[in-house]
Amino acid sequence: MGGHDLSAGGDVMDRVRRCAQDALRAHGCHPDTSVELLNVSENATFLVSDPEAGPSVLRVHRLGYHTEQEIASELAWMDALRAEAGVRTPRVLPAADGCRVVTVPERGGADPSTVRHCVRFEFLPGTEPGGDPALTNGYFAELGEITARMHRHAREWSRPAWFTRFPWDYAAAFGPEARWGRWQDGIGVGPSERQILARLDEVLEARLKAFGAGPERYGLVHADTRLANLLVHDGSVSVIDFDDSGFSWYLYDLGTSVSFFEHSPEVPALVDSWLEGYRRAGQLSAEDQAEILTFIMFRRLLLVAWIGSHRAVDIAAELGAGYTQGSCDLAESYLSRQRS
Repeated sequence: MGGHDLSAGGDVMDRVRRCAQDALRAHGCHPDTSVELLNVSENATFLVSDPEAGPSVLRVHRLGYHTEQEIASELAWMDALRAEAGVRTPRVLPAADGCRVVTVPERGGADPSTVRHCVRFEFLPGTEPGGDPALTNGYFAELGEITARMHRHAREWSRPAWFTRFPWDYAAAFGPEARWGRWQDGIGVGPSERQILARLDEVLEARLKAFGAGPERYGLVHADTRLANLLVHDGSVSVIDFDDSGFSWYLYDLGTSVSFFEHSPEVPALVDSWLEGYRRAGQLSAEDQAEILTFIMFRRLLLVAWIGSHRAVDIAAELGAGYTQGSCDLAESYLSRQRS
């Protein structure tokens, strides 16, 4: 997911690129190693081309989102999923001193104490599934099955004592310290939109409270299982970008799978495919299935907030007020179902 300090412009990105080069020195890379910016979302991701070691990927973290311990926790779960759950994730490449999270000072900024955390991963071949709409349902079924395997692992895994990741509960999404800002500050949220979305907010809070956060319903999740975070190569699927992973309802992962196109007419069929895949490796109760729309709307309202706080990011500018209006239409439909 997109932005913050890395969307602030060229000067910041110049400093981030220097951080990347400093981190690669800590990895003992060849002096002729080059870095090419792949994308800037919340973090900056670089393709590293080392003439001796070959390609790898370096992630330079944004400021203030995760501590070093939280990043190490993310990497520990990725390792465990690959080793124990049959979920393909990229391997971490440690630095020359064995450190998996390399912390480097950001040179040239206003605050000389600023540091950035960097992680280097193996390069996984593959492309994001997409293109042919006829194949999308199949990918959603595969995504559902992979998600079920991740959930099963999360329930059974003995996490390290130091493991720590943030929650995606109601307070984190919509409370006074909302992680991605307030939905009330979303693009195009005027008085009538605020009225509809406030009703949605109230109903979501009540339904989530009634649904509860017992261990069968709430635990460690990827929290951004969009097709954009899958890589397909020779028929095998890898899961990438665990940066938002944390503690939430397991059904939140289903809500994230349709991020930004929740209003699309294809969504019910895609959800059916996801559920079909999920049932191959996991179980959902009737009570779980009754709340699927709740979690789609939870994510949708959260993305209204995200777009409002990430206006410089391309997808936020592209979606803008239209996404808020679509959210109001979906909210009206969802709320009318609750009343009926």
